[in-house]
Amino acid sequence: MFMKSGGIAAAIGVVTVAAAAFTLSSAPALAQEETSCGTGRTIDIAEMTWPSAAALAHIHAIILERGFGCSVEIVAGDTVPTSASMLARGTPALAPELWTSAIEEAWKRGIADGVVVQLGDAITDGTVEGWFIPRYVQEANPGLTSAEAVIERPDLFPDPEDSSKGRLYSCPPGWVCELSTSALYEAFDMEARGWNLFSPGSGGALDASIARAFTREEPILFYYWGPTSILGKYDAVQLDLGPVDMETYTCNTDTDCTNPPGVTAYPSSPAVIGAAAWLPQEAPGVAAYLARAGLTNAQISSLLVYGEENKAGAAETAQNFLRTEKELWTSWVPQDVAERVLSGLD
Repeated sequence: MFMKSGGIAAAIGVVTVAAAAFTLSSAPALAQEETSCGTGRTIDIAEMTWPSAAALAHIHAIILERGFGCSVEIVAGDTVPTSASMLARGTPALAPELWTSAIEEAWKRGIADGVVVQLGDAITDGTVEGWFIPRYVQEANPGLTSAEAVIERPDLFPDPEDSSKGRLYSCPPGWVCELSTSALYEAFDMEARGWNLFSPGSGGALDASIARAFTREEPILFYYWGPTSILGKYDAVQLDLGPVDMETYTCNTDTDCTNPPGVTAYPSSPAVIGAAAWLPQEAPGVAAYLARAGLTNAQISSLLVYGEENKAGAAETAQNFLRTEKELWTSWVPQDVAERVLSGLD
C-alpha cells in the first residue's frame, strides 16, 4: 500500500516556473517482458489542494504501485512549494497536474538545466475559464453565442433582487478571477447597459446558485472555470469573449495597473505532468506511461462529478475512475500492468 505523508517543503521560498516538452518519443520504448518499475527509489507524488489534481495523484499512485510495482508515497502539495522543492531537491518526483503559468520562468530554467522534465499535458485541451450560460437558454435564443450578445439582453437574465436589471454572477471575493470579471464588467460598460455584478461570497455559494438555476431550468449568466464537477454535471455553453490579449488581461488582474479595464478572453493556463529529471532516467517505462496519461477537460470534469455526487474523497474518486474507464486508462500501460491493476481494484 502506498504511503501518504503530511507535507512537503513548507519552508521553501517562492519560485516562479514554464513549459518545454518531454514527449513520449523521448522515453525508451516499453519492454515486452514483464514490466517493472525500473527504480528502487520511492516515487513521491504531489497531491495538490484542488479536486482534479488530487484525484490524478491517487490514480497514478495506484497504477504505479499495483501495476509497475513501484514504491509510492503521496505527499501534500501546491503549485509553488511543490515546484520549488522539485527544482531544489528533486522531490516530489511527480506533480500530476502542475499549472505552470504561475511558475513560468523558474520552471523553464529547471527544464533547461536538466533538473525537471515535462512528461506531457495533464489536461490535453487546456484549462477553461470564462462566462457561461445554460445550453437550454441558448437553444431558446440561438443568437446568444457571445458575451456582447448576452449583454444586449439583460431582460433574459433578471436579477432576483431587482428584475429591472440583469445579473452577472462573479467570482468569489479574494480570487484573481474576481478582479478579471469585475474588469470585464467595467470594460463592457455593463452597469450602464442594465446589469448588476453579483458577488456570491464563496465558491460554495456560487456552485449553489448555478445548481439551483439549472435544476429549475432558469437563466443564469456566470463566471466559471474547468475542469470542474460543475461543468461536468451541467450542460453550460461558454460565451465568446473575443481574442486573448495578454497585456490587457495582465492589467485587468493587477490592482496596481492604472490603465482602464479592457475586453479580453481569459487565457488557458497550461497544466502539465511535471517530474524530477531522475524519474525518466531511472524509470523510463513509468515515464512513457505518464506521457500517455493526459485527459481532456470533459474527461476530468466527468470524473469529478462522481466525487461531488457521492461526497467521495480523492482516493475513492480514483478507484471509481479505474473501475469505470478501463478502456481509456488501460491504453496507457502494457497489458501486464493493466492486469495487475485490475486484479487489485475493490
